[in-house]
Amino acid sequence: MTAPEGRGAHAAPTPAAGGTGEDGLRFGYGTNGFANHRLDDALAVVAELGYAGVALTLDHDHLDPFAPGLAGRVAAVARRLDQLGLGVVVETGARYLLDPWHKHAPTLLHDDPARRIEFLRRAVRVGADLGAEAVSFWAGVRPAAVAPALAWERLIAGCATVVDAADAAGVRIGFEPEPGMLVEDIAGWRRLHSALGAPACFGVTLDIGHCRCLEPWPVPDCVHEVAAHLVNVQIDDMRRGVHEHLEFGTGEIDFPPVLGALRDVGYRGLVAVELPRHSHAAPTVAARSLDFLRAAAVAAPHERTSAAVAPHQTPPRLLCSASTDAPATPDVADTDRRVD
Repeated sequence: MTAPEGRGAHAAPTPAAGGTGEDGLRFGYGTNGFANHRLDDALAVVAELGYAGVALTLDHDHLDPFAPGLAGRVAAVARRLDQLGLGVVVETGARYLLDPWHKHAPTLLHDDPARRIEFLRRAVRVGADLGAEAVSFWAGVRPAAVAPALAWERLIAGCATVVDAADAAGVRIGFEPEPGMLVEDIAGWRRLHSALGAPACFGVTLDIGHCRCLEPWPVPDCVHEVAAHLVNVQIDDMRRGVHEHLEFGTGEIDFPPVLGALRDVGYRGLVAVELPRHSHAAPTVAARSLDFLRAAAVAAPHERTSAAVAPHQTPPRLLCSASTDAPATPDVADTDRRVD
């Protein structure tokens, strides 16, 4: 696939005025929160509401990377994004795209990760052709039969393959720490980044809700902690110790300081709403979310007020309780409890 005219792997973000908040914050919305819409309709609604971009989850109904005619379909989406003035990041968290029986399987940690690796390679190519600001992925939950050391070896090997593909395509990777997965926090991302040799294209996707769920620092400090590597931001509300993506104002996060931190570190990528359980009311929820974020951006402090963070400190482990997907089990690391 080749990049359509006007877009490409190194294309700079193109802010849409309506979705740009105070001091250049660029708000987007995740298409996994529009699962009941056709992709073209979802893009149109997001643009009309005033968002600056989309976090596009490649899935069976939203730009399936395994369906025929991929190059043509990608080119059509790229043209539509240009017409609507939307930036884009590519997300890879589709639940049953690779296996109709097992959610998110296979991951890079399974005995045969070939289909996951091929999916991620295709995602990188799609990202390059869309001019995506980043391509995001995660580790996966360690299968019970796979020893931790072996799971780690498999993760490094799989990520190295994706890094090679991203380097060749000129695409930035945003690796997402995910509660309950093998890499679930910022400390785990740092360990993986180091094990891979600190490749320049290997950045971090930071989910603001996850910071509240399990990181040891105040949420704004998490932003500062990863600022040098931050390439993608997902935003949602959440409660401490519970991995459940909530609408803004229904969890525990104070958002003006978070948006102030993003502004302070000079982040100019998309800040995309991540509410995958809200597709039943997607237009209404998306409209509410943008109103909330705009108000929070206006109220954001103009200098950092949170406590200083010791760089590279190892966080204490905090297990998140079960999501609404499944009943609680003793070890979250061995159970897929991802709600997005």
